[in-house]
Amino acid sequence: METLANLESFVRSAEASSFSGAARRMSLTPAAVSRNVAMLERNLGVRLFQRSTRKLVLTEAGERFLQSIGDSLEALQEAIADASSGASEPMGVLKVSLSPTFGVTHILPLLPELLSRYPLIRPEWHFENRPVDLVAEGYDAAIGGGFDLAPGIVARTLAPAHIIAVASPAYMAECTPPTDPAGLSQFDGIVMRSLRTGRIRHWSMRDAAGTQMMAMLPETVVVNDPAAMREAARLGLGVTMLAVPDVLQELENGSLIRLLPQWYADAGAISLYYASRTLLPAKTRAFVDLVAEVFKRDRLAERFAGSLG
Repeated sequence: METLANLESFVRSAEASSFSGAARRMSLTPAAVSRNVAMLERNLGVRLFQRSTRKLVLTEAGERFLQSIGDSLEALQEAIADASSGASEPMGVLKVSLSPTFGVTHILPLLPELLSRYPLIRPEWHFENRPVDLVAEGYDAAIGGGFDLAPGIVARTLAPAHIIAVASPAYMAECTPPTDPAGLSQFDGIVMRSLRTGRIRHWSMRDAAGTQMMAMLPETVVVNDPAAMREAARLGLGVTMLAVPDVLQELENGSLIRLLPQWYADAGAISLYYASRTLLPAKTRAFVDLVAEVFKRDRLAERFAGSLG
């Protein structure tokens, strides 16, 4: 594959009928242009110019090659210019994977600000309860937990993923609050069946002193989505266990209350995943930086920590 410099040296030399004229146009020395053309001729195995001390004349092979290039050189230069401008200005399709509940509640509201700053970005955001393969599926970034860190994938921790027990004030109005996780077995339970394993997930909770205890909610209502668990709890159907981000707004507006405020289950971390830091596309860098900025500005890591009670 010929380099663009060799091809441009040939085309500009043909247009100027001299290496010196091409050199002035390309901001190179005549010797550099001559070397590029000589390399092209050597690689093609044909002579493209008849050289004299006064001017260059295309050979028959050179004429055919110039015609075959046509407008391709300009098209290549435009493509390179577009790519290099894209490296500095965020633009293009930004494909991101997000868990439905967390993504809609906490990341989707960032979209107006992202598009206001970078109007050439075109978001394609997928809300799905699964760890995606960023490289194989063509994602620029993903936010969630439990992803396999394939070579070249960076995981940037955003906040802890702490699971807490919640219920509606109406449901708890006629109940005695539990004193420890074992006491949750006395309530109606809203639980989730995993789409991947088909199993009901039960959690081991811990307190600030490091004591651990299983929280065995009865399988009174079984669903397969965290948003459905939250809504079922809001409807007064029982107690459920969800990540703090998934119920933060409800806890702050009072539609749900936290049980066992000193106890939580640790589900790892909420992380932002993207490809290697080297040559990160500007659109991805813009998204990563905005998410990190908002998490810091709004103290989300602190607010998502169930360990704080």
